[in-house]
Amino acid sequence: MMILPSPQQLRYLLALAELRHFGRAASACAVTQSTLSAGILALERQLDASLLDREVGKRVVFTLLGEEVVRRARVALELLEGISQIAQASREPMTGPVRLGVIPTIGPFILPRLIPLVREWFPQIRLIITEDMTERLIEKIAIGRLDAMLLAMPCICEGLETIPLWRDPFVLALPSNHGLAKLPAVPLEMLTDERMVLLEDGHCLRDQTVDVCRQERNWAGSEPESAHTASSLHTLVRMVGENLGVGLLPRLAVDSGILDGTGVVARPVTGGPAWRTIGLGWRLKSPRTEDFRVLARTLKKLAPSNAEAVLLDEER
Repeated sequence: MMILPSPQQLRYLLALAELRHFGRAASACAVTQSTLSAGILALERQLDASLLDREVGKRVVFTLLGEEVVRRARVALELLEGISQIAQASREPMTGPVRLGVIPTIGPFILPRLIPLVREWFPQIRLIITEDMTERLIEKIAIGRLDAMLLAMPCICEGLETIPLWRDPFVLALPSNHGLAKLPAVPLEMLTDERMVLLEDGHCLRDQTVDVCRQERNWAGSEPESAHTASSLHTLVRMVGENLGVGLLPRLAVDSGILDGTGVVARPVTGGPAWRTIGLGWRLKSPRTEDFRVLARTLKKLAPSNAEAVLLDEER
């Protein structure tokens, strides 16, 4: 009897193919690196074939056969997972675990309202939350470690189907004694000579901030080297409070009280489109697509009342 690869072996293989790094692939699969390596080695022995080229040093390089096995493994695993998901969805929609990814510039400010909302409307759903950067969350969806994610758009969302939920305007964070704090709203053109505080690389909000500031040709090419860098929105606010610069914050964070007790104030910005769009994304052709569409319609209830004018209609 032919011994077939196990779903877990296929998951290990796909994670390695997506991430090209044993450590990151093991982390994505929630196992140790030695466990993942042993699983792939066992698969090679089982197939009596080399899937990895081990003559190229530490780089992860697949053989031609390995690349073809990866392609077929992706299809096979999607079909296997689809069997259980379709069966469950047919019995009762909106039930079972939903592994939801959320980015750090959304999670702390929306989860306190999102979790009770889901429990109220879909008591049979069991949310499993993972917070991470956009790119890594998309990778986890691609290899089947997550089902869906809350993301900030626009983004490079290859392989995802997305639904916009609502627009989240940007506001300018600045010390209360800053000259611009006297204005009811700050034109983008007035930021030309201001030192900015940005999030570190990997945060989509960093790229979105740079794009907003480029609208008035304040920055040509990449952002200036003099910009300060923060690892989180809370750190960004503290740096602004210490007069290191000014920064753009999503209204979602400000409405959640991130400025309370910091000596930092927020002002609307004018002079060009200055917002991000909160959206829900999941893998293209997921068997649970209809569930996620229903979930998206419910999550729109989280839009703040002051966002009604820019609330997005998914049918538009």
